[in-house]
Amino acid sequence: MKITFAGAAGTVTGSKFVVQLWDNKRVLLDYGMYQGMGKETYELNSEEVVDPTSIDAILLSHAHIDHSGLIPKLVKDGFEGKIFCSEATYALCEIMLRDSAFIQEADVKSSNKRHGRSDENQYEPLYKYTDVENALELFQIVRENEKTSIIDGIDATFIPNGHILGSTAIYLEIDEISEKHTLLYTGDIGRYNTSFIRDPEPAPQADYILCESTYGDRLHDRTIEAEQELLNAVLYTLKEKRGKLIIPAFSLGRTQEIVFTLNKLDLHGLLPDIKIFVDSPLATDATNITRQFSHLLTREIQRFSKSRNDPFGFQKLSYVKDKEESQKLNVSKTPAIIISAAGMADAGRVKHHIYHGIEDPKNTILFVGYAEPNSLGGKLQGGAKKVTIFGDEKDVKAEIKVINSLSAHGDYEEMINYLKSQNAGKVKKLFLVHGERKVQEKFKKKLEEHGHHSVIIPKKGDIFST
Repeated sequence: MKITFAGAAGTVTGSKFVVQLWDNKRVLLDYGMYQGMGKETYELNSEEVVDPTSIDAILLSHAHIDHSGLIPKLVKDGFEGKIFCSEATYALCEIMLRDSAFIQEADVKSSNKRHGRSDENQYEPLYKYTDVENALELFQIVRENEKTSIIDGIDATFIPNGHILGSTAIYLEIDEISEKHTLLYTGDIGRYNTSFIRDPEPAPQADYILCESTYGDRLHDRTIEAEQELLNAVLYTLKEKRGKLIIPAFSLGRTQEIVFTLNKLDLHGLLPDIKIFVDSPLATDATNITRQFSHLLTREIQRFSKSRNDPFGFQKLSYVKDKEESQKLNVSKTPAIIISAAGMADAGRVKHHIYHGIEDPKNTILFVGYAEPNSLGGKLQGGAKKVTIFGDEKDVKAEIKVINSLSAHGDYEEMINYLKSQNAGKVKKLFLVHGERKVQEKFKKKLEEHGHHSVIIPKKGDIFST
């Protein structure tokens, strides 16, 4: 068996790993886009890191674009195998991959026009809407916690891991005739005891583990403290400063969690008389799918539904799809909460809201999740005094706040807790992926303190052979 680390090796996006058997059969664990990598992003996503015709199947952990976003490109380039995932992941990929194609086509058209490129020098999108439709036809839904035959020699079990709706770890049982292996790909490990997604479920013992490491160097605050921080930001920005609270949030997962939290605060009479806008067509669609799969959410949400029928809708809240209505929010002086995609603030409508609001000290830009250091969100979280948005230099006068405890990624204690299902002495190799190098080095030391003594931090392109 060989494992090729084709992406998310030393970075937090671009997850893609190739598992190759003795007879050259190959499966992919995720095939995601790089995001928030500055000028390198397009080039990284354009690379052909695998021969599409050499891949027999794709196993998809969840729908986030940094894990699923290049699947249509692989199909466009010749992949014809099956794509295995949970039912909720498929439903979310339907909207997210279509949205990704739409954004690419629009962005490329705008860029070519803005730079006056001739026909032979024009940029092309990584893939188009038709490529997404062709990819969706290859998806095959699997039942969670049930063994599924993928190809000859590989059985897979998709185990809920608490990250977002439908997300799973992937456990492989590999039979190479002469020897057998087990491999656990954790995907993105979720948090424990949250009010939104159920806790991660334990996985069977594995010989080899590919473990995410996004927050391998820090601890999150408790969820109840995060809710208080959110309320404080609302009251301070809207009541005292009379400004806008702009929240960059990923359309899937984070937006619904924030909306549910605000709904709870409102039910208890803690929110002032304000307007709240979810300004993202994709987030609106993702919320509808979340309602459809509400049985996968926590008991707290089930109980809440007895008080308010819709956990993701209440009187103060409006969902914005119309472009003109979104633009009106930029010029409005009325204090309001604007929740908008994307979470790293590098694209989408939230970038426009930040552009128009960043030089007003009355406003607060509140980040509630991870942002790549090179992204606009990463620069603001890093304390930048000036940033360039749409080619214009902007002074950062708005207040910048961060609530990491609303992240859907577990901190290092939660990831170590997740790995307690494994006997560390029986794990032959544990590979750290989906994390920044400095963070991974710190997480490696933590893991070694807990008995994992064969921890490896691979580089992009590294190949491990058993």
